Amino acid sequence: MNSRRVYREWVASGGLVRFTVTAHETDLLITAQRDLTREALESASKHRHAIESYFRVHPRFGTSLEPQEAMAGAPPVIQAMARAARIAQIGPLAAVAGAIAEAVGNDLLHYSDEVIVENGGDLFIKTLVPRVVALYAGQSGLTGQIGLQIDPAMTPLGICTSAGSFGHSLSFGRADACTVLARSAAVADALATSFCNRIRSSDDLATILDPAHLPPEMLGILATIDGHVGMQGSIQLVPIKQDA
Repeated sequence: MNSRRVYREWVASGGLVRFTVTAHETDLLITAQRDLTREALESASKHRHAIESYFRVHPRFGTSLEPQEAMAGAPPVIQAMARAARIAQIGPLAAVAGAIAEAVGNDLLHYSDEVIVENGGDLFIKTLVPRVVALYAGQSGLTGQIGLQIDPAMTPLGICTSAGSFGHSLSFGRADACTVLARSAAVADALATSFCNRIRSSDDLATILDPAHLPPEMLGILATIDGHVGMQGSIQLVPIKQDA
């Protein structure tokens, strides 16, 4: 994925106001009922600073590939990352994008009844109307062709994607995309990475997506590799209108 984040060109406002916010390494695309740039920048800067300050004192929390407990009194965003890592059995950094999207989204819900925060392809969404989230799976033929139908009753919701075939995040798998839905965006982010790490061929889909092995915190999962697709849970696929 290049620095232009081409998938952002697909985002329709759907009656909301769209704006971007950058705080340190965090680059957010946000839609809300009104322009909340100032409030979003304040929120993103606060949570980013909390994470970076915690990493300086507890560097292993930001580098470990295994779950790490948050110290007593740790900032809420750090606690969210630690919980997500424990659920997904992965390092806390795997949850950072989703955790920030969720933290900023929750802050902005004080000013807008509808908020969508995108952070590196990971989403926090609270909507009052049905919306479609397009699937981005690199060079896969599914990219831009299908989307996830999101019912307002499901939100607030985290929708996060990890991939082994594109993107900048560390991955040990080969999935074109592994998209997870969870009540917490931090949990969705960590689980997407964890499951993507384990998908190295299409033969892995049936075993890894066996409902008996899926954590209760996960609402739904869709994974695709080499043209094969597997899904479980609350996943409703719809075609993307090419003229939208």
